[in-house]
Amino acid sequence: MSDTAVAGADAAEKTEDIPVLLLHGVERHYRQGDATLDILNGAELAVWPGQSVALVAPSGAGKSTLLHIAGLLEHPDQGDVYIDGRATAILPDHERTRIRRNEIGFVYQSHHLLPEFTALENVLLPQMIRGLTRDEAKKRAIELLTYLGLADRLTHRPAELSGGEQQRVAIARAVANAPRILLADEPTGNLDLHTADHVFAALTQLVRASGLAVIIATHNLDLAARMDRRVTLKDGVVVETV
Repeated sequence: MSDTAVAGADAAEKTEDIPVLLLHGVERHYRQGDATLDILNGAELAVWPGQSVALVAPSGAGKSTLLHIAGLLEHPDQGDVYIDGRATAILPDHERTRIRRNEIGFVYQSHHLLPEFTALENVLLPQMIRGLTRDEAKKRAIELLTYLGLADRLTHRPAELSGGEQQRVAIARAVANAPRILLADEPTGNLDLHTADHVFAALTQLVRASGLAVIIATHNLDLAARMDRRVTLKDGVVVETV
């Protein structure tokens, strides 16, 4: 296991031997004309349940690429992503899709809510796609939105919500199917500092209560300092920071 993974294990004071998410020897390269861009060069990262990791690195360093690979949205050129100890690189697309749907939640800088649906309906939909009945999905959606302070905004559409409220709905949607892993790419990047702090606090509270393993890519050093671990990317390698 790499130094970064070992540091993560120590920080977690974990009760489980196997991390819920492990990136092992991950490489990702892109062709740009005649040149090759080396984005990830043997990246290693292990995250345990209930652990929050801030990924802080300059734009273009590969943060989004790392999250896309961790979330099984992209295949690595080399290496593998292990979910609960299970290698995923050789899995067929339908199985990777199943893992993405059931085990991984995503939050982006833009909320990507469906504009024609209410806050409640936006959180209902992924659960019903998974197979829950409308009544089951509605109960959980109401519980999540209420927990995130949106009990009085259930019937509002995204255009009727503030930026912070939109992001909290997006967080509720991301965890609606009770994933084990949450990946967030600059989730407060479009918000003012006060609103960002409020959204981050809500997200952190939810992570602590649910035991999620979470990686959040962010430029906000104050928010990153409140997480369990901080890592960066240097020359395509994940490096633990203080």
